[in-house]
Amino acid sequence: MSFFEIIDPAFGKFVLGNAPVKPIATGFDWVEGPVWFGDLNCLLFSDIPNNRIMRWIPGVGTSVFREPSNFSNGHTRDRQGRLVSCEHGGRRVTRTEFDGSITVIADSYEGKRLNSPNDVIVASDGAIWFTDPHYGIATDYEGHRSEQELHCNVYRVDPSGTMQAVLTDFNCPNGLAFSPDEKKLYVADTGRMHSGDPQHIRVFSVGEDWRLSGGEVFHAISPGCADGMRLDTDGNLWSSAADGVHCIAPDGHVMGKILVPETVSNLCFGGRGKHRLFITATTSVYAISLNRSGTL
Repeated sequence: MSFFEIIDPAFGKFVLGNAPVKPIATGFDWVEGPVWFGDLNCLLFSDIPNNRIMRWIPGVGTSVFREPSNFSNGHTRDRQGRLVSCEHGGRRVTRTEFDGSITVIADSYEGKRLNSPNDVIVASDGAIWFTDPHYGIATDYEGHRSEQELHCNVYRVDPSGTMQAVLTDFNCPNGLAFSPDEKKLYVADTGRMHSGDPQHIRVFSVGEDWRLSGGEVFHAISPGCADGMRLDTDGNLWSSAADGVHCIAPDGHVMGKILVPETVSNLCFGGRGKHRLFITATTSVYAISLNRSGTL
């Protein structure tokens, strides 16, 4: 069985012929938001419909990390190593402090409740960037069906706590990621539910004071659409897709694919050399070792 589809010969150097795509945890309803904790040697991820965050430890297995989780979706770590989470149920972004207490980073904008924060990243200056589509309030499956009060925007919360809607022209922004040098910001637009909206990844130039410009379409995933994504240290973008994970070069062409038997929702790099790719895909979590190192 082949685990790869090589389109650009350069992709052949990224993968290892004897490194399989292995399921490491299964039995969930819709898994999302993987984040690696190297200092704790564990992976956290969301089982959204079951309202819990799970923890996987190599050689040990899977256990519940937090239940209920306010229907948490995407996660990341801040520059101090704390867990930052997007909560559909709470319609907020939170930080888990070292003592286990929860700090609310954002739950409203200009007096209106957020929709359902989806994915989150932390920049080198400590600012928190997150997307706020409507998926968690559109049905009761991944949150609580509720009235939408705000357009689906991308927000930035600077270290002082000041919050700004930095991108306001998306249908439903979803995954987001910086290039290694933070000069580019990639944001996936997966469109409103049942709308037929265009689905693609857009790329923005990041200037002084984190001002964004550009916003042209970088790539449209096929089959499926881009949900979660991460970059490797050379600036190649690794995106979720219906048939697995697609590796996209900085110029936007597909280099190759990692084939996964379920629709992929998200991914992250981890392991001792950040060379292991963890993949959340519908009911299961998969892992594969690469000849590549990833960024946070």
